[in-house]
Amino acid sequence: MADREPLEEEVRRRVDRRRDWERHGERPPARNLALMGVVGWLITGPMLLGVALGRWADRAAGGGVTFTAAGVVAGVALGSWMAWRRLREA
Repeated sequence: MADREPLEEEVRRRVDRRRDWERHGERPPARNLALMGVVGWLITGPMLLGVALGRWADRAAGGGVTFTAAGVVAGVALGSWMAWRRLREA
């Protein structure tokens, strides 16, 4: 029974979204542009933080780019996950 609750919630959310779209029409272009900007920063922010932390760790470890590369990958992964969640809400 607990498996049905998330499915029912998703169905309700989609029905509400469709009703809202039928009532108000498509979102304004400015709102779509704002959403694109937010998604871009959601990916870029964690990636830059990963670069900064990776550079710091590489300097502390004595050189190389191992931690920087790991920071970029981790930052992009985290940012992509956050962007995906944000787009699901929109």
